[in-house]
Amino acid sequence: MSSVLYDTPGPRARIRNRIITVVFLALLALVLWWAWEQMDQKKQLDWSLWKPFTTSEAWTTYLLPGLANTLKAAALSMVIALPLGALLGIGRLSDHRWIRVPVSAVVEFLRAIPVLLMMLFAYQLYVNAGTISSEDRPFYAVVTGLVLYNASVLAEIVRAGILALPRGQTEAAQSVGLRKGQTMRSVLLPQAVTTMLPAIVSQLVVIVKDTALGGAILTFDELLNSSKTLASNYTNMVQALTVAAVIYIILNLLLTTFASRLEAWLRRSKRSTGAILGADAVEDINAPGKSANLPHNTGEGGGAGGGF
Repeated sequence: MSSVLYDTPGPRARIRNRIITVVFLALLALVLWWAWEQMDQKKQLDWSLWKPFTTSEAWTTYLLPGLANTLKAAALSMVIALPLGALLGIGRLSDHRWIRVPVSAVVEFLRAIPVLLMMLFAYQLYVNAGTISSEDRPFYAVVTGLVLYNASVLAEIVRAGILALPRGQTEAAQSVGLRKGQTMRSVLLPQAVTTMLPAIVSQLVVIVKDTALGGAILTFDELLNSSKTLASNYTNMVQALTVAAVIYIILNLLLTTFASRLEAWLRRSKRSTGAILGADAVEDINAPGKSANLPHNTGEGGGAGGGF
């Protein structure tokens, strides 16, 4: 099927695509076979190296506690970074210069610093403060670094999602008397969430993976660090890292699958009902403490326009 971005391939193009596919699969099979042979020659496929993962000790002593720490650090970082990123993103769209300029400076500053460097600075800050025990410092440093960096990235995602909405959405809300805060809260953000969700989920996956930086540098006992400790006890580094990689893949697949279903549900629930607001409804919306319940897609045009 042809579209603006894609033309249906003709007979020659289809043949060429099939040849490229066959060549790629053959090369991939060759690489996998070579890797298998190399591991077999170096005795990395021996059952004795994989057998520890069939015992409860490897899981209850190393892998599961490490996975629990990974999930705890990632979940806490997500819970803090999401609302903080939304506030920063809305702040960058503010009409007030005294809000927009400082917030923009903070976002750009945090985006420019590597997340690992933020973790190291946070760790040293907690060491100098002396208010957090040495056992808890790696965890707090990892969470602090993840929150600061990912909040700045999420701020840009929120800003881009709001600006991607048709300007008619803002104009329609203003035409029925909604204030800027009400328009943002009741019209723009609910629609932008669906658009932003894939990018937000991608960033959440990054948060889960970046917890490994704390294990590599700050001795935070997360999944990867626990796998390395297990490998040092059983002398099976390749096998331990392989199992850790599989766990990360499964974890991120579950996260993306949940997000895909959530996005589909949001799209279904946000379909316009074609309802028309009457005068009484508009008065209720403008009343203190009331929020709007407007139908979507009320206008077309350029970006969502100014900030709030």
